[in-house]
Amino acid sequence: MTADASSQGPSRAFSQVDVFAPEPLTGNPVAVVHDATGMSEEQMAAFANWTNLSETTFLLPASDPRADYRLRIFTPARELPFAGHPTLGSAHAWLEQGGVPASEDVIVQECGLGLVTLRRTPSGLAFRAPDLLRSGPVDDATLAQAVDALGVAPDRVVDANWVDNGPGWLGVLLRSADDVLAIDPDLGVMGDLRVGVIGPHGPGGPADYEVRAFVPSLSVAEDPVTGSLNAGLAVWLVGAGVLPASYSVRQGTALGRRGDVRISSNAEGELWVGGTSRTVISGRLQL
Repeated sequence: MTADASSQGPSRAFSQVDVFAPEPLTGNPVAVVHDATGMSEEQMAAFANWTNLSETTFLLPASDPRADYRLRIFTPARELPFAGHPTLGSAHAWLEQGGVPASEDVIVQECGLGLVTLRRTPSGLAFRAPDLLRSGPVDDATLAQAVDALGVAPDRVVDANWVDNGPGWLGVLLRSADDVLAIDPDLGVMGDLRVGVIGPHGPGGPADYEVRAFVPSLSVAEDPVTGSLNAGLAVWLVGAGVLPASYSVRQGTALGRRGDVRISSNAEGELWVGGTSRTVISGRLQL
């Protein structure tokens, strides 16, 4: 028995892009639906739930004349106003499918957070870290919940701060990358918190810092490689003078990935988050 083709919608180009990936299958995949005009929000949410990736995105014509395209970003559980690896992967897919930015030097994405600027770098695309929607110290009760959920000794915590640029991140700085890698989280205790953790590697390490991200409330127990979190951590820790203006991050180690995130700054003091994106799957989507 064959499916009734008359019940299916139009065929759309589809890409699955590995982001922050030094080699294929080492980063964080994002599913990208091209020309999603006509898709309902319910269809988008259902498809994102079906892909079961940390994010699925939908490319649409821009409503802001300053933008090259508009992007909607869904986790398996809900829509996000902004996310980092979907921003990079979607821009990569848009360019690969023939997208031409209005400016030769930059790409401008419109999303729920507003306009996000991207640029080309020798290692791939990078986005300018957005301003934080929520920053500042974490109250004692919330920090105690986060530390308990992470299962780390309180004396291994150097500092904590809200670093929310859309997904709702709570950032925690630990004493070392080994502390980060030793985390065995209790996701039940974590509840609705979205916790990102960073710690330094020693000299000669695989990167300058190790990062992990836990988001059980978005149906993602641990995100392999996370652009928005790394952007928020950079805004906090570079701004506080704790981290240098340029550094490298390894993320995804605990999941068997080798995500490579590059933080850099320009003469204006803007922070940029970049890495290599690779299209692994190209095809057609029909719902």
